[in-house]
Amino acid sequence: MQPSDRPAVGYVVKRYPRYSETFIVNEILAHEEAGVAVEVFALRPPCDTHFQGEIARVRAPVTYLPSEGIRTTDFWTMLQQAARRSPGLWPALAEVDHEDVRDVWQAAVLAQHVLDRGIRHLHAHFASAPASVARLAARMAAITYSFTAHAKDIYGPDVLAADLRQKLEAASAAITVSDYNLQFLRSTYGAAAATARRVYNGLPLQEFPYTSPGVRQPVILAVGRLVEKKGFADLVDACAVLARAGRDFSCDIIGAGPLEAHLRERIASAGLSGRVHLLGPRPRTDVTRHLQEAAVFAAPCVVSADGDRDGLPTVLLEAMAVGTPTVATDVTGIPELVRHGSTGLIVGQHDPVQLASALDQLLGDAELRVSLATAARALIEDRFDVRRNAREVRDLFDCAVATGAPLMKKAI
Repeated sequence: MQPSDRPAVGYVVKRYPRYSETFIVNEILAHEEAGVAVEVFALRPPCDTHFQGEIARVRAPVTYLPSEGIRTTDFWTMLQQAARRSPGLWPALAEVDHEDVRDVWQAAVLAQHVLDRGIRHLHAHFASAPASVARLAARMAAITYSFTAHAKDIYGPDVLAADLRQKLEAASAAITVSDYNLQFLRSTYGAAAATARRVYNGLPLQEFPYTSPGVRQPVILAVGRLVEKKGFADLVDACAVLARAGRDFSCDIIGAGPLEAHLRERIASAGLSGRVHLLGPRPRTDVTRHLQEAAVFAAPCVVSADGDRDGLPTVLLEAMAVGTPTVATDVTGIPELVRHGSTGLIVGQHDPVQLASALDQLLGDAELRVSLATAARALIEDRFDVRRNAREVRDLFDCAVATGAPLMKKAI
């Protein structure tokens, strides 16, 4: 299909822009580079203080769907008006049994935008509220929809199996970011997950040039929200083990979150205030610079007490792309990327001693750092190029629009 023949696609996201969701920006930019007309529909306004520089390059217009101040009288008036243009609206509402009223409201508004702008397909990032709104809007406007599921929206405590099953059955394609996730969806949801496909998140590789890690300062770097699933408490404990062993190092943790005070107390209690630094959120350019300068990147992810977990952290791809050897845990799809002894080192969850040993090994062995980093970059180029992977996503969009499937499936 030629770029000019490609249908306009609406991307549905919870907030836009969002600092931690560089993978969405990368994907949209790759689509636009290929000539696809994209429009972004956000369910909520942004709430971050830092954003990626890449945002400025996105040409897609952004529409913020109304999310506050919904009055009953306005709600029904709007639905009645929308139904005159969207024959599928009332049948769609008849099938609603667990949707939030705000999702229904936003779906009806989105359906009108779809009809006004000639959008032929909707794609939601995350199988939570964005997929709820996209599914209903697509039903109302008689178009197809798809979604990408990442991690919390598959395993988190708020996931309702019946809801996710309904979304899977209605989607022309359900994309997920790792083979681990794909296997889980297929084994858990059976035939409902028949359209599920694994497409890895990708990077614009030209923006992450490789440099050899053979000669670098002994800096351990970690990046992510300061939440339980990132495992930063284990990293602090591992740093205490390294300090007691006399290892020369420092550790920088970039990010913000609810566990900041707890981590500061843990660092102080371990006597690590001069070695372990919480740097707060940083602009994307600063993050990339820190990645390029660190000797080791640590991703000690864990499954949190409520079941939440990481899927395949984009910053892990970035670290491996620029040549920083990684130590990570065996959570969800991470071993698909960090292959133990080949493209990085894998350690068990909640094991600071093992984590410290792996970090120590990389800090002290320049030859190993180079070997792992070289293989990691080759893997990133082969499997995580955003241009190639976004093309897989577009092929799914094209197929959905061409066939209309599964628009008329019974379970929508």
